[in-house]
Amino acid sequence: MLRKIFNDHPQSVGETYPEHARSAFGFGLAMLQGGAKCLVHGIFPPLFKTSGSDVVRRLHERMVVHRRKAP
Repeated sequence: MLRKIFNDHPQSVGETYPEHARSAFGFGLAMLQGGAKCLVHGIFPPLFKTSGSDVVRRLHERMVVHRRKAP
C-alpha cells in the first residue's frame, strides 16, 4: 500500500520517488520565490515587472514541454 502511494505518480511521469521529490521541491521553491516577487511588485510596480510571468514560463517549459515520457 505505501509503495503504491509513493511510487505510482512518480512512475507515471517517468521518475523515481527521489527524482520526483527533488523536482517537486524545485517547483515549489520557484513558485514561492515568484510569488514573493509578485507581492513586492504589487506594492512597488517598478520592481520585478516580469518575474512572475518568467517563473510561470520557465516552469511550463520544464513541466510540459520537456517532460520525459514514462516508458
